[in-house]
Parts: sequence; structure tokens; C-alpha cells
Amino acid sequence: MSVFFIYFSRQNPNLREFWTILASIIKFLIIVSMIPVILSGKTIECSLFSVFPGLDLSFRVDGLGIFFAITASFLWILTSFYSIGYVRSLKEHAQTRYFICFAISLSSTIGVAFSANLFTMYIFYEILTLSTYPLVGHEETKEALRGAKIYLVYLLGTSIAFLLPAIIATYIFTGSLEFTNGGIFYEFWQQSDSNVLISILFVLFILGITKSAIMPLHSWLPNAMVAPTPVSALLHAVAVVKTGVFVVIRVVLDIFGIEVLSATGLGIYLAYFASITIIVASIVALRQDNIKARLAYSTISQLSYIIVGVSLLTPAAIKGSILHIIIHAFSKITLFFWAGAILVGYGKKYVSELSGVGRKMPFSMAAFTLGALSLIGLPPFAGLVSKMFFLTGAYQAGQIPIMVIYAASSFLNAAYFIPIIYIAYFKDLPEGTSPAFKEAPALMLTPMIITAIGTIILFFVPYLLLQLLKYGV
Repeated sequence: MSVFFIYFSRQNPNLREFWTILASIIKFLIIVSMIPVILSGKTIECSLFSVFPGLDLSFRVDGLGIFFAITASFLWILTSFYSIGYVRSLKEHAQTRYFICFAISLSSTIGVAFSANLFTMYIFYEILTLSTYPLVGHEETKEALRGAKIYLVYLLGTSIAFLLPAIIATYIFTGSLEFTNGGIFYEFWQQSDSNVLISILFVLFILGITKSAIMPLHSWLPNAMVAPTPVSALLHAVAVVKTGVFVVIRVVLDIFGIEVLSATGLGIYLAYFASITIIVASIVALRQDNIKARLAYSTISQLSYIIVGVSLLTPAAIKGSILHIIIHAFSKITLFFWAGAILVGYGKKYVSELSGVGRKMPFSMAAFTLGALSLIGLPPFAGLVSKMFFLTGAYQAGQIPIMVIYAASSFLNAAYFIPIIYIAYFKDLPEGTSPAFKEAPALMLTPMIITAIGTIILFFVPYLLLQLLKYGV
């Protein structure tokens, strides 16, 4: 609905942006109002229509879904404010199209979060791809259009080639696409006694969920960094990649189920496969001078934390994966907000150009420092919470090599974030630096500070989150 108000207010930027903010706040409040129902142990269900028996367009709000939806809807509010400051400061063109696509993409994200089955999820999964495509190519330069093309080919191509056939085969073999606690494949697996067929279907699902950016199907993400910084924040922290790992969690827990994946060994195979992405992406991040490219490869690595965790199939690791969705979201969106602030306030895009920026943009740089320390996993920041769950879960699974990989990744996180902090605070500004060099506008700075503080709050008060998880896994 907000899309129409935004479009018809296109001649009045203030009114257009008012509808953007109002819609984001209303959506968040509606989702929050559902929390008491979920905490009481119930679910909220709604079925719109049936295509075939067992194939419905239906929605269900449970602990896992509302966990993801709260994260996305809250960060949408902050990203909307940040976007206003960003597009106004840089006098971006096509601002109405920008805000319309933003609204559609966040609505489709909530659609994925509240999907009751694979059929509904797939529809919103594809709407998310199509609505973010114009955002990736927003600048309309040759580089932007190329990045948008790669983005569409990877995400739409793999979902049609792999995910859709996997969903169709699942319906044929099980007669259902419903997300079910324990999965829907157990009976079919017992009757068919075919590990090979189950393995093929599982691989198809993982290959088709390319939004999770697992290597080697990851290059769409660095190429998408040609988008405006708020869009990069949307891609990395709020919507696209988080939708990818959320769908992986749904498929692992509610389609295949822990028992089937444990018996076939597919969970551990995926855990080790995704572990390669954790390490390789971190090493590649070390070599990136472009700020957004470094953050992009950091995201690729951190997403596989989540995939490895849920693939271990232990209670602690699964909780760590779900917690890391929100913890990584707050931490990484802070870093992308900072990258946009540097571009607006200083006009720089490269790590090597950040000498002395910490003294000229102290609030922005402080926010970056908090977000980075969270992703490294130092106390008292939220990143430590999910990493402790990951390590505990790997220990429960008897997977000491996975524990080593998580620990090694934390050192690599420090290796590509600490130099930025050092350069910004301890190196002198280059001679002839423009006197106009200043902090980002308040509309950009305030959301960044809020998300940075959030990385500390989430360390101390994860109780509500854990309570929701009790009804989500």
C-alpha cells in the first residue's frame, strides 16, 4: 500500500519520505504486536487460497519467522532515515523509484519470514530478487548495469534452475510443501531408503538458495556493491542475504529435518563445505582496498557462519545461527552506514585513503569501531554471544575442526578490521585535506549510532531473543 502513496507523492519529496517512514514504523509495530501470541506458544496462521491439495498460498507466524521479521522491520526504519540523508546529500536521481523498490523489497522479506510453506516462500523470494535489481543498477552507469545484470543472472537463474525443481520434486515425493517441525522428508526417506535421492534434492536446494552467497556462487554480491551504500546495507544486513540464510535454516530444520540430515550425513557435509567459504572469503577480504568490497567479502564469510551452525544440527549451534542473523545484521549495517558516511563526508572509497578520518569524523568512526569489534567477537559486544553458541554447538557435535575454523575466522576478522581502525585513528591526515571535510548529516549519523549501540545491548539482554527461539526451533 505504501508504494502507491510514495509514487503519488513523487512531486513532494518531504511527503514521499513521510510515507516511507510511516510505513516502516507501522510494519514494525504490527510485527511487535504479534510477540505476546508467539511467546504464549501459539502461532498465527492465514491461508489465502489453494492451488492444488497441499499447495496453498499461506502464511504462518512462528518464533523463527517473527525473529527474522523483527530484525528486518526495525532496521528498515533506520535504513529509511539513513537513505533520506544519503540521497539528499548526494542529490541522487530517481529517488521515487529508489524508495518504491525499497518498500517492495522489505515487504517481500517479511513475506518470506512469514511463509508457511515452500510455495509461498518461493514467490516472495523471487519478488525480492526482482525488486532489488533496480536498486543494484540505480546509478545507471555501465558498471552499475553490469553489476545488476550479474546480480539478476545469479539469483534468478539459480533459483529457476535449482530451487524451483527441488520444490517441485519435494511436492511430488512428499505431497506437501509445509514447513513442519522435524521436516517432511522423514516418512519418504524411510519408505524409499534412498540416500542418493535425498542427497540430490538437498544439493539442489543449497545451489538454488544463492542469496546465501556460499562459494563458488558468491560473486554476485561483490559485483552488487556498485549500488548506493544504503542499498548495500539492505543487501548485506536487512533483506537479501539474510533471506538467503533464513531460507537455508527453514530447509534444514523444517523440510529435511535434523533426523534425516544426521542419518545421511548431509548436515556435516554442508558444514565442511561452507567452512571453506568462511576461511577463503576472509582471506580475500584482507586483500581488498575498496571499503565496500572488504565489507562484502566479510559478509560472505559471516553468512557461512550461519550455514555451518545450522548444519551441525546441535541445539547450541542452531541457536547460534539464528542469533547471528540479528547480531550480524546490527553489526554489518553499522559498517555499511559508516562507509556511506565516509563517502558523503570525505568523498573516499578506499581503506588506504582513511588516514586521520577518526579525528575528523569521530562519531562515525566510533560507530564503525563498535560494529567491527562485534564481528570480531570481543566482549562486551553481541558477536561474542553467537560465536560462543557456535563453538559450543561444534563441541556438542564432536567437530573440533569446525571449532578451529570458527576461532581462526575471528583472527581473520581482526586482521581485516583492525587496520582500518588503526589507519583512521593513528595516521595523520594527508596534506591539503579539504576544510569541508566533516561528519555525515544527522539523518545518516543517528541510525549508525543506534545500530552500533545495539551491538552492545544485544550482548547484555538476549533474553527475549532466546525466549522467541524456544518457539522457533
